[in-house]
Amino acid sequence: METFTQGVFGTRAKFLAAASLALLVSTAHGQLFVANADSGTIAEYSTSGATINPALISGLHGPNSLAIVGNDLFLLNTINGTLGEYTTSGAAINPSLISGLYGATGLAVAGSDLFMAGVGFNTNSISEYSTSGATVNPSLISGLDGPAGLAIVGNDLFVANENNGTIGEYTTSGATVNAALISGLSVPWGIAISGNDLFVVNHISGTIGEYTTSGATVNPSLISGLDGPAGLAIVGNDLFVVNEFNGTIGEYTTSGATVNPALISGLSFVSGLSSPVGFAAVPMTVPEPASWILDGVGLILLFCSRRIRNGS
Repeated sequence: METFTQGVFGTRAKFLAAASLALLVSTAHGQLFVANADSGTIAEYSTSGATINPALISGLHGPNSLAIVGNDLFLLNTINGTLGEYTTSGAAINPSLISGLYGATGLAVAGSDLFMAGVGFNTNSISEYSTSGATVNPSLISGLDGPAGLAIVGNDLFVANENNGTIGEYTTSGATVNAALISGLSVPWGIAISGNDLFVVNHISGTIGEYTTSGATVNPSLISGLDGPAGLAIVGNDLFVVNEFNGTIGEYTTSGATVNPALISGLSFVSGLSSPVGFAAVPMTVPEPASWILDGVGLILLFCSRRIRNGS
């Protein structure tokens, strides 16, 4: 497995990204939000691939992780180490809600709690904050091995460890359930959960594997032939995948069938354009007009990671 060095200003700068899938409070058209780290923008698309706004939010500093709560969009900036809060229509609420987050690699939201992976360089921990910006626990979970992707189902927090190729299960209060629930993965970054099914991106092998939330293998190569897959989002029976190397977002079914491998294109880093990193999806409709639904029945949260290596 390739070894990466952490640090924004190191010879191998570490830019990790997260993506989230959540249920919006009110009925809405399907939306995809993509963070472009190089141009410092958030772009908005429809789930049919149409461009809604290529620069919904601009002037950012290496945006790499997104999470949506109601009409609020939380955004992690790697370069200046801040978490900003915006509306899903692009208005700024607080661009520096939380600061001092250099090196943070992933973002997940459950209720009024924010969970972040790898805050502070060379750390292998999960930190907890409130959505109002208060620090709850800077080392809620420690002793991890390159935490990247995060997913929350009810009171369970799933963590992808890219260095040792595992997915561990913990409670949102920090207790260990199974530190190696799933193992043998190939640099796992993104996690998506729908019901009892867990989908994981294998960045190096270019595959998406399917498992159960109890750790059983369903299909380790459900989708293959991808080009640096980094992010995942599930909307209904559709699975959207960010491909880092060719700058596309592809659409597949959760059973593995190809719908459109280049639903959205032109986001390639190698072409000199803005590379896709953070990724969030909002379903077309929601069943409850109340609060976020975060349980094992609905579509929950998914998170991914992505890094830009020296010379890429």
